Amino acid sequence: MKVILLDDVTKVGRRGEVRDVSDGYARNFLIPKKLALSATAGNLKNLEHIKTQQEAKAGRIKEDAEALRARIEALVYEQRRQASEEGKLFGSVTSQDIVDFLAGQGVKVERRRVLLDEPIKTLGDTSVTVRLHPDVTAQLKVTVVRE
Repeated sequence: MKVILLDDVTKVGRRGEVRDVSDGYARNFLIPKKLALSATAGNLKNLEHIKTQQEAKAGRIKEDAEALRARIEALVYEQRRQASEEGKLFGSVTSQDIVDFLAGQGVKVERRRVLLDEPIKTLGDTSVTVRLHPDVTAQLKVTVVRE
């Protein structure tokens, strides 16, 4: 089945391209999630109009992500935790703790968007990356101090 991609789809193609995919993949995944349109004669005729609409939408989404990045980078998350004499925490600061802090500040972010390789287990300052958009990432400063 030929489809017009409305968004970038991994291992399929980029926005605006006409691709041939299996019928089931198109009907059950791409079209219901509004990632693609079926490539009918009418849709192919309006392809340029569809592309401009998608570009405008992608631009608005990226602008929102840029504004959100500015808000996140202005924040400092200070966490008080019990620690040993060597500076090792008895617990840890996880990505869920960071998401809860951001939610308290009025910033909604999914936990999988917080790029934290492993939980923070030491005292001090750490910079945590938050991926807001494929092209936009924010750095949140996390400070862990002794309780």
